[in-house]
Amino acid sequence: MDNQGHKQFMLDKAQGAMIGLALGDALGTTLEFKPKDSYSPLTDIVGGGPFRLKAGNWTDDTSMMLCLADSLLAQGEHDADDQMNRYCQWWQDGSNSVTGTCFDIGNTVAEALNYFQETGCANAGSTSEYSAGNGSLMRLAPVAIFNSVFRNASPEAVIEAAKLSSITTHAEQRAIESCQIMAWLLYQIFDDTEQALDKKSLFSFLSNYWGSANIHQDLINIVNGSFITKSREEIRGTGFVVHSLEAALWSFANSNSFKEGALLAANLGEDADTTAAIYGQLAGAFYGYSQLPSTWLEKLAWHYHIKEKAMLLMLTPSKDKLNRMFDTLRSNYDGEYENRVYKE
Repeated sequence: MDNQGHKQFMLDKAQGAMIGLALGDALGTTLEFKPKDSYSPLTDIVGGGPFRLKAGNWTDDTSMMLCLADSLLAQGEHDADDQMNRYCQWWQDGSNSVTGTCFDIGNTVAEALNYFQETGCANAGSTSEYSAGNGSLMRLAPVAIFNSVFRNASPEAVIEAAKLSSITTHAEQRAIESCQIMAWLLYQIFDDTEQALDKKSLFSFLSNYWGSANIHQDLINIVNGSFITKSREEIRGTGFVVHSLEAALWSFANSNSFKEGALLAANLGEDADTTAAIYGQLAGAFYGYSQLPSTWLEKLAWHYHIKEKAMLLMLTPSKDKLNRMFDTLRSNYDGEYENRVYKE
């Protein structure tokens, strides 16, 4: 694949990941907080739900994704203080909210933002076993795009970046490692320039890489593929990050299109919007933006804004790369750069 082909491939995958996340969020909000199977199954994005949203509007998952994307673009690198300030602007001023006000913020996120404002400590995530929520996993896509092979990052770099992104609000081991696993999966999808990576191969790579890793016991069976053969009755779509990761992977494994899997995820109920958003970033990357359902795209709020963010995350130079470019420019002036006078 030549450079232009690689660029188009990555753009399709990057936009698929971020738009897929938002689509899952917008789909699942209808069933948010409802016990599993206490409703008629969803077949489309219809809005409503506990926040009475218009069809295509989304919740905290997408808002926090956009805050994270904005920080990476503005700073050119992971900056915990900047990320937390942007989350606080969403929380208090409604920045990056589709309604102009913050709603649906999770308890663990709110506690971390409170702690940040009180102490100034940006790595404010709790390590308590009771704080293993899905709030850092649900917003992850920008981290994987910004640390992709297209941008010359290594798998180890994206794994570390996922950890740094998580601990701002979620520092419990399972929350961190779920983010790392998902970021690694996205990295593999973004690296598949030969388009030879099917789901079976992806799950095999997952098991080979993570099966012997020193990760929490709750995640071992998942990385070894237990979700593939589980029945729907065995899957939960709660806010517990282990359930969320498993449900997203189960929906992905047991479907043949983005739409089919998104409906599987959302129709689990409970934390339906986040389950579908986590599925959406993975499946959106796998299938690509070009294969997302057009009727859903037509409904999605801020559709083109989110697409643009994904493109910028893919193409905007990192702070480190900019510094190297400036160093090269200075060296080309043989030390005269600082003394050069420019006249009109």
